[in-house]
Amino acid sequence: MTQPGPPEDEGAEQEAERRRRRVKVVLAERRGARKVVRTMVHIEQQTQIGEQVVRVLIRKQLTVAVTLAVITAVALGSLPLLFALFPAVASATLLGVRLPWLLLGAAAYPLLIGVGALYNRVVERNEKDFIDMVEN
Repeated sequence: MTQPGPPEDEGAEQEAERRRRRVKVVLAERRGARKVVRTMVHIEQQTQIGEQVVRVLIRKQLTVAVTLAVITAVALGSLPLLFALFPAVASATLLGVRLPWLLLGAAAYPLLIGVGALYNRVVERNEKDFIDMVEN
Protein backbone atom coordinates (compact mmCIF):
# COMPACT_ATOMS: atom_id res chain seq x y z
CA MET A 1 0.00 0.00 0.00
CA THR A 2 1.18 3.38 -0.82
CA GLN A 3 0.48 6.12 1.54
CA PRO A 4 0.29 9.75 0.62
CA GLY A 5 3.48 11.67 1.22
CA PRO A 6 4.33 12.81 4.69
CA PRO A 7 3.07 16.24 5.78
CA GLU A 8 6.57 17.56 5.24
CA ASP A 9 6.23 17.00 1.49
CA GLU A 10 2.94 18.92 1.41
CA GLY A 11 4.56 21.88 3.23
CA ALA A 12 7.43 21.91 0.77
CA GLU A 13 5.01 21.86 -2.18
CA GLN A 14 3.03 24.74 -0.70
CA GLU A 15 6.22 26.74 -0.14
CA ALA A 16 7.32 26.12 -3.73
CA GLU A 17 3.90 27.22 -5.00
CA ARG A 18 4.03 30.38 -2.89
CA ARG A 19 7.46 31.27 -4.29
CA ARG A 20 6.23 30.80 -7.86
CA ARG A 21 3.34 33.22 -7.26
CA ARG A 22 5.58 36.00 -5.93
CA VAL A 23 5.65 39.12 -8.07
CA LYS A 24 8.55 41.53 -8.16
CA VAL A 25 7.49 45.18 -7.89
CA VAL A 26 9.67 47.79 -9.58
CA LEU A 27 9.36 51.50 -8.93
CA ALA A 28 8.50 53.55 -11.97
CA GLU A 29 10.10 56.77 -13.20
CA ARG A 30 13.48 56.33 -11.61
CA ARG A 31 15.01 58.97 -13.87
CA GLY A 32 12.93 61.72 -12.24
CA ALA A 33 14.24 60.74 -8.83
CA ARG A 34 17.81 61.15 -10.04
CA LYS A 35 17.12 64.74 -11.11
CA VAL A 36 15.77 65.58 -7.68
CA VAL A 37 18.83 64.08 -6.05
CA ARG A 38 21.19 66.13 -8.26
CA THR A 39 19.39 69.39 -7.54
CA MET A 40 19.19 68.62 -3.85
CA VAL A 41 22.92 67.89 -3.85
CA HIS A 42 23.54 71.33 -5.36
CA ILE A 43 21.46 72.92 -2.62
CA GLU A 44 22.90 70.84 0.23
CA GLN A 45 26.51 71.30 -0.87
CA GLN A 46 25.91 75.02 -1.36
CA THR A 47 27.28 75.12 -4.87
CA GLN A 48 26.78 78.24 -6.98
CA ILE A 49 23.73 76.71 -8.61
CA GLY A 50 22.23 75.77 -5.25
CA GLU A 51 22.97 79.21 -3.80
CA GLN A 52 21.31 80.89 -6.77
CA VAL A 53 18.19 78.71 -6.45
CA VAL A 54 17.86 79.45 -2.73
CA ARG A 55 18.62 83.15 -3.31
CA VAL A 56 15.69 83.38 -5.76
CA LEU A 57 13.34 81.87 -3.16
CA ILE A 58 14.56 84.21 -0.41
CA ARG A 59 14.23 87.23 -2.70
CA LYS A 60 10.63 86.28 -3.53
CA GLN A 61 9.79 85.81 0.15
CA LEU A 62 11.37 89.15 1.08
CA THR A 63 9.53 90.94 -1.73
CA VAL A 64 6.19 89.60 -0.52
CA ALA A 65 6.93 90.51 3.11
CA VAL A 66 8.08 94.06 2.34
CA THR A 67 5.22 94.71 -0.09
CA LEU A 68 2.55 93.61 2.36
CA ALA A 69 4.23 95.50 5.23
CA VAL A 70 4.28 98.72 3.20
CA ILE A 71 0.64 98.29 2.15
CA THR A 72 -0.38 97.67 5.77
CA ALA A 73 1.64 100.63 7.07
CA VAL A 74 0.15 102.95 4.45
CA ALA A 75 -3.39 101.73 5.13
CA LEU A 76 -3.14 102.11 8.91
CA GLY A 77 -0.83 105.14 8.86
CA SER A 78 -3.08 107.10 6.56
CA LEU A 79 -6.02 106.94 8.97
CA PRO A 80 -4.63 109.50 11.47
CA LEU A 81 -3.72 111.73 8.53
CA LEU A 82 -7.28 111.40 7.23
CA PHE A 83 -8.67 112.36 10.62
CA ALA A 84 -6.33 115.39 10.85
CA LEU A 85 -7.18 116.66 7.37
CA PHE A 86 -10.91 116.05 7.62
CA PRO A 87 -12.19 116.85 11.14
CA ALA A 88 -15.74 115.96 10.11
CA VAL A 89 -14.66 112.34 9.62
CA ALA A 90 -12.89 112.38 12.98
CA SER A 91 -16.01 113.61 14.77
CA ALA A 92 -18.43 111.22 13.04
CA THR A 93 -20.09 108.58 15.18
CA LEU A 94 -21.36 105.15 14.30
CA LEU A 95 -23.51 103.23 16.78
CA GLY A 96 -22.58 105.77 19.44
CA VAL A 97 -18.82 105.27 19.01
CA ARG A 98 -16.56 107.76 17.24
CA LEU A 99 -15.30 106.60 13.85
CA PRO A 100 -11.55 106.85 14.68
CA TRP A 101 -12.02 104.45 17.59
CA LEU A 102 -13.89 102.00 15.39
CA LEU A 103 -11.38 102.12 12.56
CA LEU A 104 -8.18 102.02 14.62
CA GLY A 105 -9.50 99.94 17.50
CA ALA A 106 -11.67 97.35 15.79
CA ALA A 107 -11.26 97.41 12.01
CA ALA A 108 -7.47 97.18 12.16
CA TYR A 109 -7.53 93.60 13.46
CA PRO A 110 -9.48 92.06 10.57
CA LEU A 111 -7.14 93.95 8.22
CA LEU A 112 -4.08 92.49 9.94
CA ILE A 113 -5.57 88.98 9.95
CA GLY A 114 -6.38 89.31 6.24
CA VAL A 115 -2.85 90.51 5.44
CA GLY A 116 -1.41 87.59 7.44
CA ALA A 117 -3.61 85.10 5.60
CA LEU A 118 -2.65 86.61 2.24
CA TYR A 119 1.04 86.44 3.20
CA ASN A 120 0.73 82.76 4.13
CA ARG A 121 -1.03 81.93 0.88
CA VAL A 122 1.53 83.72 -1.30
CA VAL A 123 4.52 82.32 0.61
CA GLU A 124 3.20 78.76 0.41
CA ARG A 125 2.67 79.20 -3.34
CA ASN A 126 6.26 80.45 -3.67
CA GLU A 127 7.53 77.43 -1.75
CA LYS A 128 5.46 75.08 -3.90
CA ASP A 129 6.89 76.71 -7.04
CA PHE A 130 10.37 76.29 -5.56
CA ILE A 131 9.79 72.61 -4.89
CA ASP A 132 8.40 72.13 -8.41
CA MET A 133 11.46 73.89 -9.85
CA VAL A 134 13.81 71.69 -7.81
CA GLU A 135 12.01 68.51 -8.87
CA ASN A 136 11.94 69.44 -12.55
